[in-house]
Amino acid sequence: MTKGETRMRHPERRLLISVDMERYSRRGNLQQYEAQQDFRRLLHEAAALVGLDRTQWRTQQAGDGELAILPREVPEARIIGRFVPELNRRLRRYNDSRVAAARIRLRVAVHEGLVHLDGANGFPGSAVVFVSRLCDAQPVRRALAAFPDAGVALVVSDGIYRDVVCEYPEEMRPERFRRVLVSQPDKGFEAAAWLHVVDEDMSSLPREDAGPADSVHPAGGVESAPTGRPNPSPGSGDAGIRIGSLQVRGQNAVGTNATAIGSVGRDVAAGRDGGDR
Repeated sequence: MTKGETRMRHPERRLLISVDMERYSRRGNLQQYEAQQDFRRLLHEAAALVGLDRTQWRTQQAGDGELAILPREVPEARIIGRFVPELNRRLRRYNDSRVAAARIRLRVAVHEGLVHLDGANGFPGSAVVFVSRLCDAQPVRRALAAFPDAGVALVVSDGIYRDVVCEYPEEMRPERFRRVLVSQPDKGFEAAAWLHVVDEDMSSLPREDAGPADSVHPAGGVESAPTGRPNPSPGSGDAGIRIGSLQVRGQNAVGTNATAIGSVGRDVAAGRDGGDR
């Protein structure tokens, strides 16, 4: 190490959020200035309401968005299940009183990985590149554009979907996400991800190529590929159970008050196999 150089610290595993405003460059100077002010305020308000302190987030600002590296103690489920829905609600209220050109609509990407916090000009790390690619992906752009009243299009990496969305859904039910393939050949990037336009029904959108789907359960959950366990067929006993208007597959329920019975399928399966209830 030469004189004046700083010793590189080890990278840390952190939750990363990339946020980008739709149609920012089409605004005039004054509109960009106002959008930046309101963008920052709305993020702070949404975070504070769900018990998050954004002053503790490490951020890399851009005119039309930001990259945020969250503290280790922030629960991933609170970001996905509470912060993002609250941000969406605030954006919808904000946009209600504004013309289309002045509205703020966001693409939000969430990923987790190793990142250097002591970079000289940002946050070095492949995880940072990954989350930025997700946020800029064409499937995410097209999905947000398809719903003019939406506030947030959320895209998460495969790992975040499996470990957070499926296990701790809160307001973000896993069956509402759609698997998409994020491909940027000119940058040598291709990855599967999970997309949801918050509070919108994406079933009306045409399906895009989502890449290999052998690891995806019909109910939206993910099965680890190395286990070799096949997806349940429609006529098998693992296809789920129905209680009135509710259909349950594993831990996922579809229907009115589905959140309240999210464990029914798991409990029934345990009883059927002779396990403990």
